[in-house]
Amino acid sequence: MNPSLKQMRSFIAVARTASFTRAAAQIHLSQPALTVQIRQLEAALNVKLLDRNTRSVQLTRVGRELVPIIERLLHELDAVVLGARELASKRHGIVRIACLPSLAATRLPDAIVAFRAKHPRVQFIVRDGVGGKVAALVKEEFVDFGISGGTTSDPELAVSPLMHDRMHALYLSPHALDRSAKISIHSLSAHPLILMDEESTVRQVVDEAFRQAGLPKVATIEATYMSTAVGMVRAGLGVALLPSTAIESQAAGKLRSRPIEGQSFARPIFIVCKKGRSLPPASEEFLFSLRTMKN
Repeated sequence: MNPSLKQMRSFIAVARTASFTRAAAQIHLSQPALTVQIRQLEAALNVKLLDRNTRSVQLTRVGRELVPIIERLLHELDAVVLGARELASKRHGIVRIACLPSLAATRLPDAIVAFRAKHPRVQFIVRDGVGGKVAALVKEEFVDFGISGGTTSDPELAVSPLMHDRMHALYLSPHALDRSAKISIHSLSAHPLILMDEESTVRQVVDEAFRQAGLPKVATIEATYMSTAVGMVRAGLGVALLPSTAIESQAAGKLRSRPIEGQSFARPIFIVCKKGRSLPPASEEFLFSLRTMKN
């Protein structure tokens, strides 16, 4: 028989009060029930813990040695239980997210600010990266969930829609595109393009749009970082195709940013989770708040 929490709490109550009567009242047990708990603990440990007579209760030497040990165990257990309850109530916790850089720098901060207004003690860890990296971080459980711009065929992952992000054309004005009332895929095909590398979900959207239209892409430059693509646009090297959510896609100075017409340039944004895994309470609550935010 192993010692139980009830038995250990009963022993500590007697040790603190030096009285079965006071200890029984403190832990809301009858004296006979308290006596049973102490006897069962002594039997489980195979050692005498208390010397008791009609006038007093005294700890044995082993009993005195066990008091601080059992008190520490109970204190640590109480702290764990309290912590678990705090996590369940979303007052505490860490939300771990993998996210596309374009969203991590724009939409995500606003979402975190809104969430922490209600849950100020929740912490966040954000890992930003392209769609493949987001999926890998979720799969390996380095994060609780991911926000990605592409679906996945991995059977261990589940995706669900979150929002749509329209692609923009970023170019240096004056430019021939200034004369176009709308930016279409046909108007883009006449100009050299600055594209993100093939691992990015932005590039996947662009490639698929041109494939569906049966038009060639004239890619003069491929960039890994959006800031690099913007630098190339500033140098007049071409038109960059970037998501509207990206800070880099914002118009500034002579840079113009215009949405690209057509459904194929609306990039779907997905939540990526690992199948069969429950989210921590704080992460589950934050994901719910993400889903209820306006697109």
